[in-house]
Amino acid sequence: MLEMRPDCERCGADTFAHAPGAFICSFECTFCTECADDVDDICPNCGGELMDRPTRSKKLQERYPASTERKFKG
Repeated sequence: MLEMRPDCERCGADTFAHAPGAFICSFECTFCTECADDVDDICPNCGGELMDRPTRSKKLQERYPASTERKFKG
């Protein structure tokens, strides 16, 4: 199951699990749309391809909560 990380690792913007607009690689590195576009959809951490992250409905988050661990190092 995806962690659904709560923030962009590059700029720190929130990436809500229920909303579109987040991108992930196969290691679940997470980026907002703007940062993914800036790196041509190639993960700056591992070099993997960034893909649209699926959303998780708020109802499903009650049973399967998104991660709260922020990865942005600022």
